[in-house]
Amino acid sequence: MLIVGLTGGVASGKTTVSQVLEEEGAHIIDADRIARELVQPHTPAWKKLVNAFGQEIVRADGSIHRKKLADKIFGDPGQRKRLNQILHPQIRKEMDRRVKEVEKKDPDAIVVIDAPLLVELGGHHQMDRLIVVTTTQAQQIDRLKKRDGINAEKAMRMFSSQMPLEEKAKRADFVIRNDGSLQETKKKAREVFRELKRVSSSYKKRTQRD
Repeated sequence: MLIVGLTGGVASGKTTVSQVLEEEGAHIIDADRIARELVQPHTPAWKKLVNAFGQEIVRADGSIHRKKLADKIFGDPGQRKRLNQILHPQIRKEMDRRVKEVEKKDPDAIVVIDAPLLVELGGHHQMDRLIVVTTTQAQQIDRLKKRDGINAEKAMRMFSSQMPLEEKAKRADFVIRNDGSLQETKKKAREVFRELKRVSSSYKKRTQRD
């Protein structure tokens, strides 16, 4: 089995790449989706978040108001660290469980760990390969405005909470630049997946010889 990390920056286009890789046959394990599942109302993680960040991050239906929580942590390294200490160990544990589950069903699978803070939290060291999706900061700001109504000032605070894309790219085995057309990005993602299949195949042959 080949374990591949997929990361990028906010509004860099990582979701598009993840979707293409899944269409091509990869098993996707999405850290953000796991985080949302872990903080369902009245779960242990939900209670820890409310105790740490206050009742104001809770919606009327009991769910976590993700934008209000984001407002508290962006631009505040101490609060970000607090959030990561609450959620990261549980996310890591659940990702490991899902990887093992896939391995039982398909030992030759290509598993993609889709995680925005993979490099910041050191998780990339456990990956067989790392994909980083990059774009220009101007495009990130434009996408955030259109997608979430976020202004440039708030966008810059969000960027400051993550490692610069160019720094992440230095650690990558594959860099997908999402600064052209959607079709170009999807084409590059498919090319990367074909290369991952070749890598996976070589791993399998080496294991059989050993």
